[in-house]
Amino acid sequence: MSTLLFSCETNPSTITEHKAEIKDWWKEAIIYQIYPRSFKDSDGDGIGDLKGIISKLDYIKSLGVTAVWINPIYTSPNDDNGYDISDYRNIMKEFGSMEDFDTLLKGLHERDIKLVMDLVVNHSSDEHEWFKQSKSSRTSKYRNYYHWWDAERGKPNYRYSLFDINHDAWMYDSTTNAYYLHYFSRKQPDLNWENPALRKEVYDIMKFWANKGIDGFRLDAFGFAAKDTTFPAFPKGYEKNFMAYYSMVPGIHDYLQEMNREVLSKYNVMSVAEGAGNSFEDAHNLVDADRKELNMAYAFEGVDIAKAEGYDLLHFKKTFSKWDSAFSKKGWISIFLANHDQARMVSRFGNDSDSFREASAKMLNTFILSMRGTPYLYNGDELGMTNAGFTRIEEYRDMPTLNEYKSLVAKKGDIVSFLKRKQFECRDNGRTPFQWDASQNAGFTTGTPWISINKNYSKINFANQEKDENSILNYCKKMIALRKNNPVLTYGKYTLLQGNHPQVYAYTREWKGNKILVLLNFSKEKASINTGYDLKNLKPLIQNYPTVSGNILQPYESVIYQL
Repeated sequence: MSTLLFSCETNPSTITEHKAEIKDWWKEAIIYQIYPRSFKDSDGDGIGDLKGIISKLDYIKSLGVTAVWINPIYTSPNDDNGYDISDYRNIMKEFGSMEDFDTLLKGLHERDIKLVMDLVVNHSSDEHEWFKQSKSSRTSKYRNYYHWWDAERGKPNYRYSLFDINHDAWMYDSTTNAYYLHYFSRKQPDLNWENPALRKEVYDIMKFWANKGIDGFRLDAFGFAAKDTTFPAFPKGYEKNFMAYYSMVPGIHDYLQEMNREVLSKYNVMSVAEGAGNSFEDAHNLVDADRKELNMAYAFEGVDIAKAEGYDLLHFKKTFSKWDSAFSKKGWISIFLANHDQARMVSRFGNDSDSFREASAKMLNTFILSMRGTPYLYNGDELGMTNAGFTRIEEYRDMPTLNEYKSLVAKKGDIVSFLKRKQFECRDNGRTPFQWDASQNAGFTTGTPWISINKNYSKINFANQEKDENSILNYCKKMIALRKNNPVLTYGKYTLLQGNHPQVYAYTREWKGNKILVLLNFSKEKASINTGYDLKNLKPLIQNYPTVSGNILQPYESVIYQL
């Protein structure tokens, strides 16, 4: 483990004890997620690439993060922005070459930053050679790499597709007079994990990247990998709660335990699955070290709370508190409020108005970096980047959004309400290019960007914030340093205070005699809170306002005290 993780303000004996007790680097990691298509373009084609990331490695290092999770960079026709892979052992040409990847990995490691890659193996692209061969003949050796239903048996029982324009997961293919299954788009056929030959192919792919020296895998949509291949009928309307039928089907743990035996246990890599099943039991079974499956849970219950009409802080507190409680003795969780599948954090959970954007962005980053679990920061949130403000369907690039629009037009639905909803929730809001400076196209590209730059880039950008010691960026760096220097923020016991307070989220963290208090005002109004501590005589470790007023918190104020 990096010695940086233990430059703590405690006595040497505590440091030694901590080193001996905890051996998993991923528990102490601070992970920075990079959406490569939108981070930095090096060649003027309007698409972010690996050389662009390489050019910004010193910036990533300056944040203080210890690991980078990068979205898929494999060869892909880009039906779903890289989550439809046609060659798992090569780099998408728009992103660069394998030589560029090797340079990126080397550059990260030289800066003591680890690299976590997306592994998309619930499905592949329909342009993958496996699928081309699979659809060519019913007798192909690749036929059972996917789920096929011969048409002479009649149409299979309905399965809901998240991305298909008709939401029908069975796609008819005339080549062999059969239907294939796709839980996502029709260009993303689901892989058949019941087939040992398919599983071996996946493990070989994982070994290929692990042997290159990467440090972890994030398993995209893997909770869906196991399926009842008799495809029985589900109750009418099941799609309203499809997770209960799709996620964690029996067999999933056998696959993960085999994956652990064949790959994960043989390398010093972290592993995290997208999603955490349908219950705490599901989540624990994924990450219980005794079961030898994965390292950490990545649950969506908390991030799904935000709605266009607002959200209830009491619900927010209850949700994060119960997840902490469920993993307080065993297992490990991820802490996040944003990723590539979400709109911008400050627009969803904070307040992106000119009056409160900076304070609320700082407050939300304080929350992520002061909870127990491994924090994930999404690129751009360290600047307080906001939703895009798109008003026309032509501005969107998100395939599910475009399909939903087409379906709505065909049904003569309410387009105005649809576009208003997408302004708040569409994941394209979180995918607009990184705002580096106030020059044309925010310094992201010299060409035409693949998706429009947020119009506020001249005000919200790295160059402006780098020079301002009170900026969101510099606050975020301080908060990252605070977490790295205080193991209590990683391992400490979490205790919720004033759980019914409608405005303030307050909690303590306590570990090895060190105790801190975290106060977060999630509202645009002043708030008072009685914590039971004499705050006037305490010096804050960090604060997002120039001065603090003890029990009275300013709008979106965050402050951490040493107790």
